Amino acid sequence: MRDQGRHAGPSGLPAAREGTALYLHLPFCAAKCHYCDFFSVAAEGQDIEGLLAAVRREIELRAPRRPRTVFLGGGTPSLLSTTQLRELLDTLERVTGFRASAQEVTVECNPESLSRDKARALLDLGVNRFSIGFQSLNDKTLELFGRVHSAEQSFRAYDAVRAAGATNVNVDFIYATPGQSLDEWRSTLERIVALAPEHVSAYNLTFEEQTPFRRWLEQGRLEKLPEELELEFFHLTRARLAQAGLEAYEISNFAREGRACEHNLGYWRNREYVGIGPSAVSKVDTTRGGNIKSVGEYKRRIAEHAHACEWDETPSDNARLGETWWLGLRLAEGLSATQARERAGLAPCDAQVDPALAIARELGAQGWLDERNGVWCTSARGLPLSDAIAREFLRLGSS
Repeated sequence: MRDQGRHAGPSGLPAAREGTALYLHLPFCAAKCHYCDFFSVAAEGQDIEGLLAAVRREIELRAPRRPRTVFLGGGTPSLLSTTQLRELLDTLERVTGFRASAQEVTVECNPESLSRDKARALLDLGVNRFSIGFQSLNDKTLELFGRVHSAEQSFRAYDAVRAAGATNVNVDFIYATPGQSLDEWRSTLERIVALAPEHVSAYNLTFEEQTPFRRWLEQGRLEKLPEELELEFFHLTRARLAQAGLEAYEISNFAREGRACEHNLGYWRNREYVGIGPSAVSKVDTTRGGNIKSVGEYKRRIAEHAHACEWDETPSDNARLGETWWLGLRLAEGLSATQARERAGLAPCDAQVDPALAIARELGAQGWLDERNGVWCTSARGLPLSDAIAREFLRLGSS
């Protein structure tokens, strides 16, 4: 049920309560990566100032007061000038008061656009967590990815952030890339560990629909590694990072104690969030909606209609329940049936009639899930099969 006194915003979505997590999508990149299926565009020739003015306006219209976490993603937020970032974050402060309320303020950065001075300015503006997209330490792989930086630039960017005073840094990597050997990845892991970041995101390469990588795979220009080899990459990653004090709190995310990404934990725990910017998605109460994936149309709609929402939906009870289990089981902490129903906005029910719990018990009998004191977690055997486990729960949405 929606809170009494809450009202619909201009898009028709419910207004977010104070403290709701906030995501800002800034879609500009130096170049579009060949594996990326997020909404992003090459910055050259784009009306960046016009887009930022529209984002600032949407902040005034929709941003929650006193957000608990803030995440600037994209795209490449670090591509913006210090002046542009200051105008954006000062507007955010004026509207929301985030500098006093947010325990975590993350900005995504690429090495080619991150300097010590820009990092220092971002710290002064309220950012306290940096996420740097290394992706690979092999320059040929970076070129294949469509990245415009070198491995050496990645290290320089990391050093610049540390020199500026950052104490919470994530580094992003992709493994199991075409032609990559375990020895190469093992060497990369050693160099990651030597950096001593607080957080590492390490993803098995996926060939997403509507990307050059997927097209090249279908044309035979790229070859996917065998599943058995991908599994070796997966286990090597978890073992080496754990040995270095970076525990896998989520399937692809590793952190030192107390340094898990709070903003992303909110997604996996199915909490509410507001997304601002083109393509950004929001979830408030049991309703979710997304802005249009177009820079020009986003600007026009904000100016003419005071919102850019392209779609909204309220998933069925079973769909929300299945999604909650899927998300929660990505976390090492797992979840209980009671937690799942509460997060999905559902009333408690008898365990014998909870359809998601029936699926959990079946997967537990197959050894894919473990259960202890009512809390369900993905088992060691099930971790590499997380997508298959997700499909079992997401089937509830069609029932």
